[in-house]
Amino acid sequence: MKQLGVELGGHLMHELSIASRIVEVAGDHCRDAGAVRAVAITLRIGRLSCVHEDALRFSFGLVSEGTPLAGAELRIIHVPPTIWCGPCGREVELPSLQKFACPICGTPSGDIRAGRELDLESIELADERSTVTEDAIR
Repeated sequence: MKQLGVELGGHLMHELSIASRIVEVAGDHCRDAGAVRAVAITLRIGRLSCVHEDALRFSFGLVSEGTPLAGAELRIIHVPPTIWCGPCGREVELPSLQKFACPICGTPSGDIRAGRELDLESIELADERSTVTEDAIR
């Protein structure tokens, strides 16, 4: 997975900078692969990442105009928050964002293992002859 490397910040400006970076990275990949355009972009976004999906979709539509990503579908995989529970000796998924405690034994934990992701998972490319799927840039 390719980390997008965008700092977390405020609402639409935050999503606009994220969308710009997605278009930059995916556009570079399209050119490198010799593809005419991208059909779909899949992102993994953690529930703790402070990314507002509607604002990101709107921003992506704006910044992708006139690029190989124009009209591409933006697919989002939501990553739930996961913490480490010492007493249970394992990672556990939190049922909500209200309480950072093991749902099994109730022990509080600030050891977040997942949920802050903002990763470019995959780019589905199209050329003039056919559609090709490119796996994640790893």
